Amino acid sequence: MIKVARLFVMTTSIGLGLYAALASDVVLANGSADAVGNTSVVVAVRRLTEPQYRRSIADIFGDDIQINGRFEPERRELGLQALGSATLSLTAAGFEQYFNLSHDIARQVLDEPRRAVVMPCQPSALSAFDQACAANFISMVGERLFRRPLSAAEMNARLQTAASGTQHSGDFYTGLQLALSSLLAAPEFLFRIERAEVDPDNGDNLRLDAYSRASRLSFLFWNSAPDAELLASAASGDLLTEQGLQTQITRLSSSPRVQDGIQAFLVDMMQIDGFDSMVKDATIYPKFNQLVADSAEQQMIRTLVDLLVVKERDYREIFTSNDTFLNRPLAAIYQVPFASSEEWAPYTFPDSAERSGIFSQVGFLSLYAHPGTSSPTVRGIKLHEIFLCEHTPEPPADVDFSAVVDSDAATSRERLLDHMSNPGCIVCHQRSDPPGLALEHFDGLGQLRKFENGQLIDVSADLFGNKFVGAQGLGQFLYNDPRASSCLVRNVYAYGAARMPGSAERSYITAQIEQFADNGYRVPALFRQIAQTPEFFKVVIPQGAPDHANTASVQ
Repeated sequence: MIKVARLFVMTTSIGLGLYAALASDVVLANGSADAVGNTSVVVAVRRLTEPQYRRSIADIFGDDIQINGRFEPERRELGLQALGSATLSLTAAGFEQYFNLSHDIARQVLDEPRRAVVMPCQPSALSAFDQACAANFISMVGERLFRRPLSAAEMNARLQTAASGTQHSGDFYTGLQLALSSLLAAPEFLFRIERAEVDPDNGDNLRLDAYSRASRLSFLFWNSAPDAELLASAASGDLLTEQGLQTQITRLSSSPRVQDGIQAFLVDMMQIDGFDSMVKDATIYPKFNQLVADSAEQQMIRTLVDLLVVKERDYREIFTSNDTFLNRPLAAIYQVPFASSEEWAPYTFPDSAERSGIFSQVGFLSLYAHPGTSSPTVRGIKLHEIFLCEHTPEPPADVDFSAVVDSDAATSRERLLDHMSNPGCIVCHQRSDPPGLALEHFDGLGQLRKFENGQLIDVSADLFGNKFVGAQGLGQFLYNDPRASSCLVRNVYAYGAARMPGSAERSYITAQIEQFADNGYRVPALFRQIAQTPEFFKVVIPQGAPDHANTASVQ
């Protein structure tokens, strides 16, 4: 059994030393009763990402709630933060940040100007505890925050907190703030806790319960907590039926908010992060600043969302399209005029610019380079990892780098050829370096160049007999490579289910890849396609937990 979090919420109020100690253990594959008495087991736990936390708060309480604080760092597993989130807990410092945020958010939510909006009732008196009104509010908000109804124990704990807070402060809303803070700091909100129950049609099997299904769908399509309609579908059991599931998938995927969900996936898969900490040598790249870094990040996101979500184009066009968006800071880097009165404007690069595909944009090229130089190896490794799902192992500890360090070669190509003369390096570098060498017409900031140290740069490449030249040739190679679309399908499944498909799902994934091709490689269609398959909701008992037969017998 895996203990994910034990959180003690210590809430002080009005200098009176009042505190409520709320402890909650989340244990995988340990039987527990839900709000209506049904036995369920926890089969997966994922910590909310910062965007999911922010979006959930905005959806539940309003876009005007300010969230000012630092969040725990994310972690990638097999290229996805969605997989890494299933391995994360909270540090003491991290919980302190969430704890402070919970107080600040609760204060804003229950400030006098907002009460008429968020409160479903009015207390009988401001100076006394009104249990009926408090229970109404806690039940309503708790269901949205926990993404399921509160249990009797969870409700009673918050009512006691609210009552004590009111008694000590003499103010009903101060007591209610303490109860809301405890909900916001609870692991049931900070973690997406998925539960399974015995399948009534097959007592030997488990199925994901309705509320866990609702969360899985909502975070996939909207990157946020389930709304009231989705929770109602779970409560009625409708979401467990094929027709009810299809109704919700159609509703979620038809909403304009689906753009937020698919964007979140694309940002994760394409690893569009790290721009805040990107460093460039100012003497070599005087045009670089944080505004350029932020703009480069936004350019990648805008390009992908417009191509794949707004226009619903063929996914493979991200490797060949020269359509994008520019703002003034980026126009200076690309050395093109910018005459628009808008902050961002559509732009199509001419063929002479050699900008073909998302990897030829400043964002990718600068992120995967050294502070003062380009890096064919780093770029090649990331191309394989992000677009082909092929991960490069770390170099052996006994590799001799002296051939590269001491090389007096004039170009990166020559230095890498020296490197590949080392028998311990050639196995990985013969795969990683060719795609990066095809991008050598772009320096470490992503600016177009033709020469390096006075030498004409050769951007021809040979990847195991596949020959291509420059970014345009590389883009066409990736467009034609079936590994690219296969990688996307596996990543969409892994992103939504929080696990990579195993050998048992091989035929399922193959069928999804074929259907993706039949649908014209459209990404929104792929999301709908995977979400409506039984395999997307398959229950997998965590390693080391009791086997499902023993678990299923707990009633």
